[in-house]
Amino acid sequence: MIGQFTDINPKAKIGAGTEISNFTTITGDVIIGENCWIGAGVNIMDGARIGNNVKIFPGAVISAVPQDLKYKGEITTTEIGDGTTIREYCTINKGTQAAGKTVIGRNCLIMAYCHVAHDCIIGDNCVLANTVSLAGHIELGNFVVIGGLAAISQFMKVGDHAMIGGYCQVRSNVPPYVRAAREPLAYIGVNTIGLKRRGYDDEVIAQIQEMYRIIFLKNKNQSKSIDEIRANFPNSPEGNNIIAFLESIEGSLIKSPKSKYDNGD
Repeated sequence: MIGQFTDINPKAKIGAGTEISNFTTITGDVIIGENCWIGAGVNIMDGARIGNNVKIFPGAVISAVPQDLKYKGEITTTEIGDGTTIREYCTINKGTQAAGKTVIGRNCLIMAYCHVAHDCIIGDNCVLANTVSLAGHIELGNFVVIGGLAAISQFMKVGDHAMIGGYCQVRSNVPPYVRAAREPLAYIGVNTIGLKRRGYDDEVIAQIQEMYRIIFLKNKNQSKSIDEIRANFPNSPEGNNIIAFLESIEGSLIKSPKSKYDNGD
């Protein structure tokens, strides 16, 4: 169903069952999947590649050109996975020649007024609360949760199942399975509640807690911490994920907590 006063380029490809509300603009180089809902006043621009069952709420701008002076008009895309919801007035910019695309995975919730800049790669099942801002070239793993009004600096990485508190300034990399908060951003424990909700048992969570005691509380450098995790948890998928993350990042890791903040979590 197409609403009134829409401006839809005839070259745009729109799947069966997709509803487009009033006053929405869709340009020519756009692909939208089946059974989507596009709210009123949405702008979907060249390069948008939107999956099935996606909801985009009023006022959002999808696949606008990057806010990057290095962008010279190269053909790039914005990819949004199946089942994702983009709430009111979000702005999601397409990629530059650096990565060629901006990606938001499947079943994500991007709440109102969020900004996702060029070349960001967001995994599946992520939640960005209201007014979160991602600078360019950021990578989020799967099941990442970011609290409202948080801002993440360019080129930072956040690992799977991490949770970042609201209002935080993220200027360092955040490893998998942790909770991070405070200023400057610091490790405040393992994301125990989130992991239990996703089926992780107590034994695995205890192992993850011990790995982060090695990383943050034993005053070892990163190389020695990795060696100890490999030695103590040789068959742990979670340990391998943590090690792969540590070996992939450029720049610093979030701060260690003071010992008085270690609550065994």
